[in-house]
Amino acid sequence: MKINADFSRRVAVHADETDWVASPMPGVARKMLDRVGEEVARATSIVRYDPESHFSRHVHGGGEEFLVLDGVFQDEHGDYPAGAYLRNPPQSSHTPGAAAGCVILVKLWQFDPDDRLGVRTKEQDIAATTVAGRPHVRLQPLHHDAREDVRIETWAADATIDLAPNGGIEVFVLDGSFSESGETFRRWSWLRLPVGVPLRVVSGAAGARVWIKEGHLAAMPALP
Repeated sequence: MKINADFSRRVAVHADETDWVASPMPGVARKMLDRVGEEVARATSIVRYDPESHFSRHVHGGGEEFLVLDGVFQDEHGDYPAGAYLRNPPQSSHTPGAAAGCVILVKLWQFDPDDRLGVRTKEQDIAATTVAGRPHVRLQPLHHDAREDVRIETWAADATIDLAPNGGIEVFVLDGSFSESGETFRRWSWLRLPVGVPLRVVSGAAGARVWIKEGHLAAMPALP
């Protein structure tokens, strides 16, 4: 299966225009943003767990990164409410589920194969800071290494945001809205720009809060 698999092209997906697709596990459905592969795949998805649904215990051969968007995600390591950000590196394992249901943004098979750094943090625990040279932006760092930078940015209302990404970028709307290339991005909309393409957006009347992943498209990991 290939969905938005040409990483040299701009891609936009709007969750409110995309159907839920059932997964092999009862009660778990997905909105697929990009995908290369079948059930074991390099993938970016919005995943919904119905109450009392869960996946069987499994090993992340290529790593898993996710942000909890709604509800509480759970596994044997803890409970993770909306705003929690986790990185489960290659060869880690768990049994995910949600007693009361949840929605997450998840990326699979996108780690460096030798990466063994696990991250468990919460947006609510990270102070927002101003950014030099970017007066309309406040930033909350989630993860940074030599390969990529992951963060949450809050954009002031009606602000023009210019950025020259180093190695491609993905922008996912958590709240508010922005426009880019004449297209409006609302809650849970996703934009991917390839290496070498600048980001230029205008935030909406209520501003925008967005999840950003930058730099990771410069060196694509091996596919599963």
